Amino acid sequence: MADRHAAPAVELRNVSKSFGASKVFEDVSLTVGQNETVVIIGPSGSGKTTLIRCINHLETVEAGEIFVNGALVSHKMSGHKRVALSEKEKTVTRRRVGMVFQRFNLFPHLTALQNIIDAPMHVLGQSREEATAHALALLKRVGLADKRDHYPAQLSGGQQQRVAIARVLAMKPEIVLFDEPTSALDPEMVGEVLAVMKELARNGMTMVVVTHEMGFAREVADRVIVMDKGAIIEEGPPDDVFSRSRNQRTASFLQRVA
Repeated sequence: MADRHAAPAVELRNVSKSFGASKVFEDVSLTVGQNETVVIIGPSGSGKTTLIRCINHLETVEAGEIFVNGALVSHKMSGHKRVALSEKEKTVTRRRVGMVFQRFNLFPHLTALQNIIDAPMHVLGQSREEATAHALALLKRVGLADKRDHYPAQLSGGQQQRVAIARVLAMKPEIVLFDEPTSALDPEMVGEVLAVMKELARNGMTMVVVTHEMGFAREVADRVIVMDKGAIIEEGPPDDVFSRSRNQRTASFLQRVA
């Protein structure tokens, strides 16, 4: 559970995002506590993925502020002027906020172990020995200790996604964002990835998860956020959202995905 007395891990204040003339979301505010697992659900096209991509600088908000552990990360101020961050400044945030995508994006020419140690060596400056020791521990943690020398093409989709999660964890992030991490998997492989995510939640990793896996949201989330048409329409503990929702749009969405 989240530590309610600590500074928020992530805070979005009145953020807005558009693609051309199309508004994705407007004036959205959200706080994620330390060690909290927040699950964002809602219809496709409601702005969920774009919202979390903005936290990790994969998209830029036009208005509002984003804070990570109390530090402003959405932009910087020069006097009264809003100034975009440099790529170097964005990289600092990305080291602290890991992201797991729908697609695994593993390097096909590298083994599972090599995929995991690459960034810690080149970005964090770890020695090969240090990076390898940590990577082997992470492979064991995600149940793939025996796959260290396998290439992505030799792994199932679920196994590739677990390697991708280990690769993110190798950077020792403070927060992990998940963008529908099981949507590209065959149904029989979904459970093995969700099991790893449940273990992370139990061990206190701060997580923001966009998913269509309602069972995961019910079981693991400290708080469920419901988005629709670019707005947060409801939020609360899973039992309240799933069993006692007072919002008709939430109820209609849950009926469609039940």
